[in-house]
Amino acid sequence: MNTTVSCELHLRLVVSSESSLPVPAGLRYDTADPYAVHATFHTGAEETVEWVFARDLLAEGLHRPTGTGDVRVWPSRSHGQGVVCIALSSPEGEALLEAPARALESFLKRTDAAVPPGTEHRHFDLDTELSHILGTALWHTARLARKVGPVDVVHACNPPDLLFLPALWLKRRGARFVFDQHDLVPELYLSRFDRGEDLLYRGVCALERMTYRAADVVLATNESYRDVAVRRGGKRPEDVFVVRSAPQTDRFRPVPAEPELKRGKPHLLCYLGVMGPQDGVDYALRALAKLRDELGRTDWHAVFVGSGDAFDAMVELSRELGLSDQVQFTGRIPDADLVRYLSTADVCLSPDPCNPLNDVSTMNKVLEYMAMGRPIVSFDLREARVSAGDAALYASADDEAEFAKLITLLLDDPEKRARMGEIGKERIDGRLSWRNSQASLLAAYTAACRDRAPARAGGTLRTGKRPRR
Repeated sequence: MNTTVSCELHLRLVVSSESSLPVPAGLRYDTADPYAVHATFHTGAEETVEWVFARDLLAEGLHRPTGTGDVRVWPSRSHGQGVVCIALSSPEGEALLEAPARALESFLKRTDAAVPPGTEHRHFDLDTELSHILGTALWHTARLARKVGPVDVVHACNPPDLLFLPALWLKRRGARFVFDQHDLVPELYLSRFDRGEDLLYRGVCALERMTYRAADVVLATNESYRDVAVRRGGKRPEDVFVVRSAPQTDRFRPVPAEPELKRGKPHLLCYLGVMGPQDGVDYALRALAKLRDELGRTDWHAVFVGSGDAFDAMVELSRELGLSDQVQFTGRIPDADLVRYLSTADVCLSPDPCNPLNDVSTMNKVLEYMAMGRPIVSFDLREARVSAGDAALYASADDEAEFAKLITLLLDDPEKRARMGEIGKERIDGRLSWRNSQASLLAAYTAACRDRAPARAGGTLRTGKRPRR
């Protein structure tokens, strides 16, 4: 039986630094949709605006800045009262709302009583959700096709490896299918769940095969993924194109270093990225404990930027290791703050452990460190070397003690840090630049549309940075 938690809040719409307007709002949480909070904003006599937030985003925003893109949340004070600022962005415009922190926290505690954090999966009906996702995808695909007319190319990225189904519907109407493979889902399953090659693993392999079979062209993030598409997916080499992710260089522009971010220490270490079970933040924390305890180094402060499923567990691990005074977890932060930390960092960390997925995946954080001219310490992964080259030092796979020693080596050698930073920037501006990926993407579309007349509707192909992992 499903349980619903709801409340009414009186928000303020910030118009300027000196004025705001009241906005009544309703929040609703349903245990049938355990990851989401649905909000209804009453903007007029009969007008409402609907938004859906991740519950953990709102919970994190009570204590620290979090969120990127369309939704950002952070704690603040207004007229002496604690508030939570919620910045919303959409094609229709932007809005900054202030919610009373105490009322929002009370609502979230009631949702925690209904579904304790970390147990959402027990309330999640996977079969129903998959049916809903597929039904929704097919409905939206059909609606879009009716709106824009004939579709020449349908471009779908994974995960999940299920989107070939709406693609097949369009292929029967003459479209070509470009499969943009962001993750190797079988390797992701092995790396994250540690259940071996069980029935569910064989199921995701079957879905991957069907996706490859349906695709006219495959986009791979690197040569390792391309090899999988050819070897495991049976695709012809000429139908698989490597389109590497590349950082937005206008977003990653260094600014003057801010020594105060080092919290009184000579050096700043920085981690940027997702904090999931497979991302190695626990390896980095244990390496920092060895840096302090075995190598006697306390001349550093470390900041971990980002969030994810393992965020709370990593904060607790830091406490257990006695690192709370030297390690700072920011959660998600605005781009401007991210650039401040990276510009001040002396060494950046890429602690992804060696597993079937990480060894063959391109890590966006490595590319972003390089764009900012920062030297890197990484575990020795195949694609990490392809991306970073001499811009990183490599510890043997999962060797936390060696990882710590390499951090020490860089802390003691500012000239080496500077040389490695320059190497990274040159690679990002050269062979790893978006210009090269753009050419490959255009070639892929040309291949997908070969032996086909151009689309009747006008317009030009727009390119840009691939979505982040």
